[in-house]
Amino acid sequence: MPTITLDNREVTVPEGATILEAARKLGLEIPTLCSLEGCRPETSCLVCVVKVNGGARLLPSCATTAVEGMAVESETPEVHEARRTALELLLSDHLGDCVGPCQSICPARMDIPEMIRLISAGKMAEAVAKVKERIPFPAVLGRICPELCEKGCRRRSLDNPVAIRQLKRYVGDWDILQVARHRPACKPSSGRRVAIVGAGPAGLTAAYYLQQEGHACVLFDEHELPGGMLRYAVPTSQLPRDVLDAEIRSLLVLGAELRAGVQVGRDVPLAQLWDEYHAVLLATGELTHEAAGQMGLPLAGTSIPADKRTQMTRQRGVFVAGSAFSPSHHAVRAVGSGYNAACSISQYLEGELLTGVHRLFTVQMGHLEEAQMREFAALTPQHDRLTPSGGEATGFSVEEAAAEADRCLHCDCAGMECCKLRKWSERYGAGPTRLRDHRRPYRREASHPLVTYEPGKCIACGLCVQIAGRSQERLGLAFIGRGFDVQIGVPFNETLAAGLEQVARECAEACPTAALVLRK
Repeated sequence: MPTITLDNREVTVPEGATILEAARKLGLEIPTLCSLEGCRPETSCLVCVVKVNGGARLLPSCATTAVEGMAVESETPEVHEARRTALELLLSDHLGDCVGPCQSICPARMDIPEMIRLISAGKMAEAVAKVKERIPFPAVLGRICPELCEKGCRRRSLDNPVAIRQLKRYVGDWDILQVARHRPACKPSSGRRVAIVGAGPAGLTAAYYLQQEGHACVLFDEHELPGGMLRYAVPTSQLPRDVLDAEIRSLLVLGAELRAGVQVGRDVPLAQLWDEYHAVLLATGELTHEAAGQMGLPLAGTSIPADKRTQMTRQRGVFVAGSAFSPSHHAVRAVGSGYNAACSISQYLEGELLTGVHRLFTVQMGHLEEAQMREFAALTPQHDRLTPSGGEATGFSVEEAAAEADRCLHCDCAGMECCKLRKWSERYGAGPTRLRDHRRPYRREASHPLVTYEPGKCIACGLCVQIAGRSQERLGLAFIGRGFDVQIGVPFNETLAAGLEQVARECAEACPTAALVLRK
C-alpha cells in the first residue's frame, strides 16, 4: 500500500487509490464537480487539480493514482488560482440565475420566489416565516414599498411583473389576523445590551433581529410613539395606523424596551450610552448639523461616516443604519440597512470577524430574446397581472393571491442549495463574468414529470450518462456533438421522459450544476 505526502501530511492508501481518495482519508476537501463515487473519472471540470512532485503541470486528483513517495500540494496559491480559473471558465458559459433577479434587486434581499411558492401552495404560516427572515413589516411595506423588486421581475418583459408588493401585503395581513401570530425563536440571553437611537424602520428592524440573537435592546426615540417616518410622514390613507401598530407590537413582543420621548443628545448624552451599553446603533434618520452637534457626531452631508460593508462608525462599537447611514425615502432600504447593521453588531458582540452581512453568490442570466423568453415562461400560466377586485384598500383575496403567485417564473435555481459549481465558485472567489464571451441560447426540456433539464447549465460531466448506462435505461443519455459543441441529450432526438424512465431522480441528485434538477 503506497504512502504519500499531501500538504505535508502522510497518508497510506490501498493500491490503485487516487489522490482524491487519499485526501478524503485525511479529511481534506478537494473541490470536485465531475467526480462521483461509483462512476469512472471523466476529468472534464479540472476543478480538482493538484501539484505532484513539484512538476510544472497540474494534474486532476480524481484520476491520478497515488504512488509510493508521491508529494502532493493542494492548498497553495498556484493551485487555488488554477481552480478559480477552471471555475470561471465554467461560469462563462453558465446560463441561469442562482438568486432570482427580484431578490437580487430587493434592498432587504428577501427570498421573494420562495415566499411566492409558499403562497401558491397555501402554506401561509411558512410564507410569513420566510418573509420575516428579512422583513419584519410585510403588511406595512406591502402598502408603501416602491416596488423596486418588481423592476427586476423577468416577467415584465413578457407582459407585466408579478405583483410582489401586493403578495407581500397579503402575507402580512394574513399574519395580523391570526390569534397566534408568528413569533420567531430567540437564543438564550447573551448578557449583552444594545442601545438603539431611533425607533423608526431601521431601528425597529435591528432590534427585531438582535433580540433573536439573544442581545437585549433598548430603543430611544424622541417621539411618544414608535414608527419614525412611517408614523409621522406617511399619510394614514396610505398606511392605516392600526396596521402599523400591529406590526410594531409583533416586534416589541420579543423583549426590546422602548424609551419614548427621550432625545439622545438633549436628554441623554450619547457618551453615556457608549459607557452603559456593549454596542450602540444610530438609526435617527437624516440628521441636521445641529442635531449631530448635540450628540457630538461628525457629519458628511446628512449622514454619519461609516464603513460601507459593516456600517460601523469610526468609534468602535458604534454603528449606523437607515437614512443616518445612507439617505433614502424608501422604508425598504431602511429595513435592509437595519438588518445589515444587526448582523454586524452580532458579529462584534460575539467577537467574530467583522464582515457584515453575507452576500449570496449568484450568476445572472440577464436579458432573454423573445423566443427564449417564451420558452422560459412556457410552464407558467399566461394570464396577465391581477389587481385586487375590491380595490387597493382591500388587497388580494385568497383566490387572487394564489392566481397571481402562479404567474411567477421561478427564475431562481431550483438546485441552488446543492449546486457544487456555486459552492466552489463562492469558496474560491470565482468571478461569474470575468471570462464571459458568448452565451448559449436558453433552452429547457420539460417533458419529464419529475425533473427539468436546462442545457445552458450543463458542463458535460457525464455523470448522468454513466448512471443511466449502468441502470440499463432503454434509451438513456449520451454525449451528442463534438468539441466545444458537445451536449448531453437523449439518443434519436427522443424526449427526456423517454430517456430517463427509471433513474431521473438519481441523475438529478448527482448533477453538480443543477442543469438536471428535481421540480419544486
